Amino acid sequence: MNDQLNYLEQLEAESIYIMREVAAQFEKPALLFSGGKDSITLVHLAIKAFAPMKIPFPLVHIDTGHNFPEALQFRDQLAERIGAELIVRNVEDTIRNKKLTEPKGKFASRNWLQTHTLLDTIEEFQFDACIGGARRDEEKARAKERFFSVRDEFGQWDPKLQRPELWDIYNGRINKGENVRVFPISNWTELDVWNYIRKEQIPLPPIYFAHDREVIEYDGQLIAVSDFIRIDETDEIIRKKVRYRTVGDMTCTAAVESTAETIDEVVSEIIASRISERGETRIDDRVTEAAMEDRKKGGYF
Repeated sequence: MNDQLNYLEQLEAESIYIMREVAAQFEKPALLFSGGKDSITLVHLAIKAFAPMKIPFPLVHIDTGHNFPEALQFRDQLAERIGAELIVRNVEDTIRNKKLTEPKGKFASRNWLQTHTLLDTIEEFQFDACIGGARRDEEKARAKERFFSVRDEFGQWDPKLQRPELWDIYNGRINKGENVRVFPISNWTELDVWNYIRKEQIPLPPIYFAHDREVIEYDGQLIAVSDFIRIDETDEIIRKKVRYRTVGDMTCTAAVESTAETIDEVVSEIIASRISERGETRIDDRVTEAAMEDRKKGGYF
């Protein structure tokens, strides 16, 4: 247990160091916040990094309109509790203002469209750095990124133009119009995040623990019944005890059948799992082999 605590302390120290580097190197940083466990962990790390002051950047949520209510409620409560500025921009407004074509189909996800809203928000507030909770173990495209990931003036990412990060030196220099996406918990795994949440006793939305929910089974996945998906005559609505390993939109995030109602039980389930959280639960990543990388090249976080 002591070795595990020492390891978590090392990860924490690295992430806090990166947070402070962001505050030192950039003029207008922001923390992208979804109400999910990784962004909640980032907020906790930011609080520790800058205590006793408040965190020196706003929380920014790009709201697709297809979120889990539990995540939105937690988002608002957390921002109020820590006294952080919360900026919310809605994908629905972008669809209307830019006359974008909304995706159709059974699980019509707005994930691709939220890139437009994110880039508009960065331009609106002139953010030069956006902190996010992406981790290298989530998906192979994530594994290609550095802690400081530079995006061009169009918000695009080129995996071949990554800056070296030797001896904990991070280069945040950018040209006018460019911005940097910063990933302080890149080196963490899903299990690390949960062990840290347990160690620090970080509150989470109840969606991460086993609860009864109406779902349909589709292509081996359990999808929550909501107004955002199309229920066909052949779909059977069933009630199961489930939890979520990752929290995205209700249109693209599947649940896993589970009885884990405590953090210790969740940790035990993760240890036994042989499939990554995105690999098991994200419908949008199954579109193509390079779905995530294609989105990132286009400006997605």
